[in-house]
Amino acid sequence: MIEACRRLLLSAASPDRHGGNLAAAAARLGCRPGQLLDASASLVPLAPPAALGRALGRAPLRPYPDRSYTQLRAVIAALHGLDPAWVLPGNGAAELFTWAARDAAEAGLSLLPAPGFADYQRALACWGGSWLEQPLPLHWISAGPSPWPLAAAPAAVVWITNPHNPSGQLWDRASLEPLLQSHRLVICDEAFLPLVPGGEAHSLVPLLAAHPNLVVIRSLTKLFAIAGLRLGYALGDPARLARWSGWRDPWPVNGLAAAAGEALLASPRAYGRWCARVQAWVAREGAWLQQGLAAQPGLLALPSAVNFLLLRAQAPGVAEGLEPLRLALEQRHRILLRDCRSFAGLDGGWLRIGLQNRSGNRRILRAISREWGAQALSSSSSCASS
Repeated sequence: MIEACRRLLLSAASPDRHGGNLAAAAARLGCRPGQLLDASASLVPLAPPAALGRALGRAPLRPYPDRSYTQLRAVIAALHGLDPAWVLPGNGAAELFTWAARDAAEAGLSLLPAPGFADYQRALACWGGSWLEQPLPLHWISAGPSPWPLAAAPAAVVWITNPHNPSGQLWDRASLEPLLQSHRLVICDEAFLPLVPGGEAHSLVPLLAAHPNLVVIRSLTKLFAIAGLRLGYALGDPARLARWSGWRDPWPVNGLAAAAGEALLASPRAYGRWCARVQAWVAREGAWLQQGLAAQPGLLALPSAVNFLLLRAQAPGVAEGLEPLRLALEQRHRILLRDCRSFAGLDGGWLRIGLQNRSGNRRILRAISREWGAQALSSSSSCASS
C-alpha cells in the first residue's frame, strides 16, 4: 500500500485550501461520505445543544431574513459586552475575510505569518492586495500562551490567527498589543479561541473600543460543529463594519443560520457551559492523542492549545515525508488527515490531525501505527540495500 501511495504522489493534484471536502474524497475513494472519519477538518465531535434543533425547526423559511440581523447582532453583542453596532454577522468567517482584505488592500502591504491559513491570501488576491510572508519558527516546546515571535516588519496590515492555524500555538495578548500601535490595520482571526482552555484571557476583543484599527473575526463553525450552516461574525469599529455591509450582497446570512446563532448565543451562561465542555474535551483528547503519537518513532506531534495537532516527519530516509502515510490512511482506513502543503512554508513532511472522540482517536492511532511502521521498515530496507 505504501508503494502504491508513493506512485500516487506523482499525479497528486494541488492540495485543498480547506479540509472537510467529504464529497470529493468519497468520490475519489469510491465510498460513501459516511464511511469516512474526517480528521482533516477541526470540528467538535459532540452533538450540538438541543436548542439548535428547536431553533431550526421553528425558523420561518418563507420570509426574507431581517437584513439588519437585529436579533442576531444583539445576542452576539451581549455575549461580548458590546453595542450591536460593533457586530457584523457573516456567511462564515471566510466571507468576512474577503471584506477585511478589501480594507487591507487599500491600507497597503499585509504581513502574513507563515505557515498560515491560505484563505487570507485568497481574500487579498480578490482586491489585488499585496502581502509579505514572514516565517514562524517551526519548532516549539509549549502550546502557550507564548509571546508573539515575529520582529517588527514594514507592513501597514498584520493578520493574526489566535490560536495559530496550523500550529495550534496560543499567543499571549500582552505581546500582541504593540501591534496595534505599529500597524494601520490589525485583523485577528479568533475562530478557534473559544475551544482553548483559558483562551478568552488572550482575546483582543476587550481592546476594540480603544483601537478602531482592530477587527476580530470569529466563527461558530468549529465550536458547535455547524460548518454546513456557515455562520461567523466580525467585531470592530461601527463605521468600518457599516462600510463592509454596504459592499456585500443582500442577506449573506440565511434564515436558518441566523436562527441557529440566536439560539446558540442567547444565553451567555449556557454558552459558557458549552465552551467549558468543549475545552475539557480538547484538554483530555489532545493530551491522549499526543502521548500515543509520541510512541511512533520518527514522528513528532508538536504541542497544541486547541483541537488539532501538527505532525512532523523526523524519520531518516523517508524522502516523501508524510504524504504516503496520508494517502495510505485514506485508501486503507478511510481516514482523512489535513494535507498541509496548502500552508505556505510547509511541505509533504507535515500533517494536521483534527481531534475526534476517543474511539475516533483510537482508530487514527491504530492506523498510523500500522502504516507508519510499515513505511519506516520499507525505508530502512531501502537504505540498507543501497
